[in-house]
Amino acid sequence: MHHVPSGGPVLLVGNHTVYGLLDAPLIFFEIHRRRGVWARSLADHAHWLVPGWRTVMEAGGAVDGTPGNCRELLRAGHPVVVFPGGAREVTRAREDRYRLQWDGRLGFARLAVEAGCPIVPFGSVGVEEMFTPVLDPGSALLAPARALGRAVLGERGARDDVVMPVSRGLGPTPVPRPERLYFRFGPPIDTAPWAGRAGDDRAVAEVRDLTRAAVSGIIDGLRAEQAADPDRTPLRRAARRAAALVRRPSRP
Repeated sequence: MHHVPSGGPVLLVGNHTVYGLLDAPLIFFEIHRRRGVWARSLADHAHWLVPGWRTVMEAGGAVDGTPGNCRELLRAGHPVVVFPGGAREVTRAREDRYRLQWDGRLGFARLAVEAGCPIVPFGSVGVEEMFTPVLDPGSALLAPARALGRAVLGERGARDDVVMPVSRGLGPTPVPRPERLYFRFGPPIDTAPWAGRAGDDRAVAEVRDLTRAAVSGIIDGLRAEQAADPDRTPLRRAARRAAALVRRPSRP
């Protein structure tokens, strides 16, 4: 967390996990707790088309993810959280777990170069293990949900990343399994070497690819930490403590 500056402007760029709601709030609260600032976030346009949901998003500090809104936040000195994978990562299929889906996404890198602000890469691991996918978003069984999305969201509802996957958590229920969450923020990426080249797609792609590589490396490191963590779940913690009690020598 020491890589996150206590003042902006800065883009905090990382991965979205399935459903996008279980870990993201913790990121904002922890940034505020440790660095004393409230980060703002850019959210998918579809959030603003769902009745009532827009109010919830705005109350959490999110804005519609347009370039203009991002520019305003950066000019005001805010740290801004961006998930370039957006809805594609939130609704990912089971075989794409933790794979960054940033192809064609240059906007965040262009805005960082334009503003001359650093990019702090971060990763989040743990939510994917809370669920077992049952139906991927493209399943024929979810056709009624896709039709409803088109009815509610109009043209945006025709996208292939609007319908959420169906998963089970604890037993057959949708309640998430208890899993430890792992977060890490990496060293800032200085965009000064690309100053004045915000209109150059090749230069902006270099910044995007550098950020993607940093986030991927953080995710790989967190997954290794997760695999080696003996206290990853409450059951494992209880088992380890019980074993320690059994091994403890009894008093004469």
